[in-house]
Amino acid sequence: MNYCKVFLKPKKEESLLRFHPWVFSGAIQSIEGKPEEGDLVEVYGQNQRFLAVGHYQIGSIAVRILSFKPATVNTDFWTERIRIAYTLRKSLRLAGTENNNTYRLIHGEGDNLPGLVIDMYAHTAVMQAHSVGMHYARHQIAEALKTVLGDTLQNIYYKSEATLPFKANLDSEDGYLYGGEVEDIALEHGLKFCVDWQKGQKTGFFVDQRENRSLLEHYSKDRSVLNMFCYTGGFSFYAMRGGAKVVHSVDSSAKAISLTKKNVELNFPGDTRHDAYAEDAFKYLEKMGSNYDLIILDPPAFAKHKNVLRNALQGYRKLNAIAFEKIKPGGILFTFSCSQVVSKENFRLAVFSAAAQSGRSVRILHQLTQPADHPVNIYHPEGEYLKGLVLYVE
Repeated sequence: MNYCKVFLKPKKEESLLRFHPWVFSGAIQSIEGKPEEGDLVEVYGQNQRFLAVGHYQIGSIAVRILSFKPATVNTDFWTERIRIAYTLRKSLRLAGTENNNTYRLIHGEGDNLPGLVIDMYAHTAVMQAHSVGMHYARHQIAEALKTVLGDTLQNIYYKSEATLPFKANLDSEDGYLYGGEVEDIALEHGLKFCVDWQKGQKTGFFVDQRENRSLLEHYSKDRSVLNMFCYTGGFSFYAMRGGAKVVHSVDSSAKAISLTKKNVELNFPGDTRHDAYAEDAFKYLEKMGSNYDLIILDPPAFAKHKNVLRNALQGYRKLNAIAFEKIKPGGILFTFSCSQVVSKENFRLAVFSAAAQSGRSVRILHQLTQPADHPVNIYHPEGEYLKGLVLYVE
């Protein structure tokens, strides 16, 4: 197959020689041929030196690299990449186990497939394309998934309307590439939950908090727990299994609260320890008393772009300041940021400022990040997006 060729400016090949998977538009000197967005291109450095093959796109990131060796990107290519990723998940004891069938199978750059996310919920794969190239390859990827997962795979749901570049005018519609509508009850560390992959956020559930939810379970015994921005209630039912006295779940979305109640009922039918409230987080925190000695703050991304970073950090400061002010002495705070543009240092500084404002003695018990099925490519540190702290507040 003859691909269009992208030639880099002098000294702009260094990042690719260090296996960074992006080519920025400013690094390009010339292009041979007329690639359309989503086309495969070969990237060359000085003296016609081959560097990589990747998807061409319009914008700041001009090429997302799929291979640093000459490669024919076809169904066999996707099958091999997915097989490698699946083998890793099996070795992590996330895939193919009795008490867990929920995990991220493909995590973009972390699995050397930039622009592609695939989450598994029992027998359903939910596929999300973040680039036009991955959108065009969706049917080949679906075939590769069937080959690798075999009979364990019953449905492939494509959910990319909200993640594809809107300027590409693809008119993409979410829907099944394979199988049909089923109600899967997914399993995570032995706990059951309903997943709304059609209308829910992301792929339907926040798989990336699995290990942090598990850690919370160990801190929950005999505590009064507040789960802010609860979404579908993941932290709440782990807290209940951990022996919490009372668990309150809060989210601004009435639909999320309905799903939380459903999930709690699935695991703890008739349990009176749990209550859920559809309410704005800041309003709830402001009016609540000092009723809780374990608080989870897991807000949606306050910053998706660098130009709103300052406002985002103010948001984290304000949110954590209220929690520090209200939490009972001896309380534990789980606090998170999932904004990729907020660095670990920035997040910690925002939380530190909030702690100083409260005047309370605060100690770090754990520094948290994303789990192993959301791997960070060592050549792409930008892939580390989830940051969390577990704090003991005197």
